[in-house]
Amino acid sequence: MNHYDSATLSEARPIPPNRSRSGLLWGFLGVLAFSFTVPFTRVAVMDGGLPPLFVGAGRAVVAAALAAVALVVTRQALPRGGQWIRVAVVALGVVIGFPVLTSFALTTASASHAAVVIAVLPAATAVAAVRRAGERPPPAFWVAAALGAVCAVGFAAVQGGGVGAVRPADLLLFGAVIAAAIGYAEGGLLARELGAWQTISWALVVSAPVMVLLTAVAARDGLPSGTTAGWAAFAYLGVVSMYLGFFAWYRGLAIGPMTTVSQVQLTQPVLGMDWAAVLLGEHIGWPTVLGGLVVVACAAIAVRSRSAGPGVTAAAAGRRR
Repeated sequence: MNHYDSATLSEARPIPPNRSRSGLLWGFLGVLAFSFTVPFTRVAVMDGGLPPLFVGAGRAVVAAALAAVALVVTRQALPRGGQWIRVAVVALGVVIGFPVLTSFALTTASASHAAVVIAVLPAATAVAAVRRAGERPPPAFWVAAALGAVCAVGFAAVQGGGVGAVRPADLLLFGAVIAAAIGYAEGGLLARELGAWQTISWALVVSAPVMVLLTAVAARDGLPSGTTAGWAAFAYLGVVSMYLGFFAWYRGLAIGPMTTVSQVQLTQPVLGMDWAAVLLGEHIGWPTVLGGLVVVACAAIAVRSRSAGPGVTAAAAGRRR
């Protein structure tokens, strides 16, 4: 663990520009890894023919095996006391909630549609971060965040055929956004104490019994038969999306400030739609492009208004935890 991962970091001191840029760079590397998650999940469950529960849970089992080896080989100290509860929160959000919910959603929703709905995640992450840290963002932040959520819901309704026709897949995607936002915010704080890769590793290990059980249920009739592309996508989801990507993402959030680094997420829906077009051949129509731009714009305003607004320091918030 180096000094960027240490609990001795204090946000009470101004963050040097080179450190701030480092946090943004690490954050972007994490987002770049995550941007393939939606299209590759679509490949695994639709083109690859793998069951959604197997994809959602099985990739966490793969990542947990890697995490266990890494923790044992490097002889990492166990989390202490209340840290176990916080590790469980991270696990529920990013190991169980987001992967499982998106896997089921993408059995019916296109990858580009999902990318637009998930575009509200940056604002949701910022909301979770400021609430968890006890900060007081300006009213403009809450207005923009709420507007972004409304726009995302409106887009889903229009694509589904009307407000009363919002599809179950959209409800699953919104649930995935909430789960990921909570897991990102808690994980970013916890990474300052345990370390970036250690945080996701412990979360994977803690959730392993549940995910192994769910994987066994999904494979009760034997190992699913999938295409080569499906298994390749599954391997990426398990190794990169579920594990290595979090090395960079939580490192960036730990360097912080979290509300600044979270802005990098604004590139994820755009990248996701690009990959959907390139890898899956999906037609990206103007409604999808316009919907994505509006939601991204609202999220950008929310995060930027938070960055410019008053708030307590992370160090002060840490003293209250």
